Amino acid sequence: QVQLVESGGGLVQAGGSLRLSCAASGRTFNNYAMGWFRQAPGKEREFVAAVSVSGDITYYLDSVKGRFTISRNNALNTVYLQMNSLKPEDTAVYYCAASRFSAQAMRARTPEVWGQGTLVTVSS
Repeated sequence: QVQLVESGGGLVQAGGSLRLSCAASGRTFNNYAMGWFRQAPGKEREFVAAVSVSGDITYYLDSVKGRFTISRNNALNTVYLQMNSLKPEDTAVYYCAASRFSAQAMRARTPEVWGQGTLVTVSS
């Protein structure tokens, strides 16, 4: 199975932007739907976005629609999360995840593979 390593987290002011990257090792990246989840302090982990194997189907948490964009580059074994118009409530540890099930299924089904997480802090 793949192994995932996130990068790109950091501190940003409200209204700013960040791009998270998730690099996957292994030759089976193209077999996985990919997603991003987040966990804020004191809260449960929640689904943020998912992208299909081909990259042409995406799903988003309602509160990030229009602000976040998930994409993938299968040639580079990498998935991205572009985050614009960030809000303090977006502060969380963001996790990259991979699943052999569909991108749609990632909204409700726990993915099989997880990265270690990267912290995003949005100051007001």
